[in-house]
Amino acid sequence: MQDYTTVVEPSTPSAVPRGQMNFESKLDDPYLDLMKKCLTRYSFPDKYRPLHRPSRAGHPSAHFLYPLLHPLVAWTLSKFGFVLCRDAKFDPVRRAEGRDWPPEAETMMGLKRLDNVHYCIEQVIRDEIPGDFIETGVWRGGGCIFMRAALKAYAEKERLVWVADSFQGLPKPDSRFKQDEGDKFWTMNHMLGVSVEQVKSNFSRYGLLDDRVRFLKGWFKDTLPGAPIDKLAMLRLDGDMYSSTMDALVNLYPKLSAGGFVIIDDYGANFDACCNAVNDFRSSNRINDPLIPIDWTGVYWRKQA
Repeated sequence: MQDYTTVVEPSTPSAVPRGQMNFESKLDDPYLDLMKKCLTRYSFPDKYRPLHRPSRAGHPSAHFLYPLLHPLVAWTLSKFGFVLCRDAKFDPVRRAEGRDWPPEAETMMGLKRLDNVHYCIEQVIRDEIPGDFIETGVWRGGGCIFMRAALKAYAEKERLVWVADSFQGLPKPDSRFKQDEGDKFWTMNHMLGVSVEQVKSNFSRYGLLDDRVRFLKGWFKDTLPGAPIDKLAMLRLDGDMYSSTMDALVNLYPKLSAGGFVIIDDYGANFDACCNAVNDFRSSNRINDPLIPIDWTGVYWRKQA
């Protein structure tokens, strides 16, 4: 088995001097390593995948009757408690890189981006950077679950984890940003929308649902401007769209402490809207902190003083 515990190191030194001389690194902590492999289902991979109705355009090789028959067959089976599935061939490399869509895992970000979250958490705790952690766009909650697990492992008793999501998928493009015109993510909300009750249940599964976890339910344009957050030490964005990305940066970046981290999940992978929002925000705010790649899609930077 490949070792994915190595994290991405920044190319620039920390802007904040180390404050805890006896700090003990936990980048190879067995508990946190196991959490990553459980949240991604890397250690016990999926054997089956739900068989969704294909479109003829997306599956030109599919029999022409399949898209027509699928709803009837799926509906009939559901009456007896069954779901249409197919065999799933597990690819550990794709799962580690977050390139597939896991049917059961709490996160699709993969091990490498979880390693990056772990690295950033350790840096802000080691350097005593004040503030909470937040993820905007959480899907099944795996990234935030890991944040809470890390606070437990590092015996951090003050910081909060903010879980921000609509819990119903992505919004239809509105007239605020022309960059989202034609966006179709909202048509996938049957797969992207996960209820707040389910996310809370996922936290409970790992014994990590407590008063240190706070939920912000609703569209970012409505919840983030008045969010009761004082300071942040880590801001992780996974909103896909230009509007979702810009809403998070405009409303939350001013609350990010110097020495804190901004992590962008969707900068690469042909997510032009997210990439453009990040570039526009950095340009308009004259942010020159190095943008560091994590993997094929994720990037991050550390906010300098």
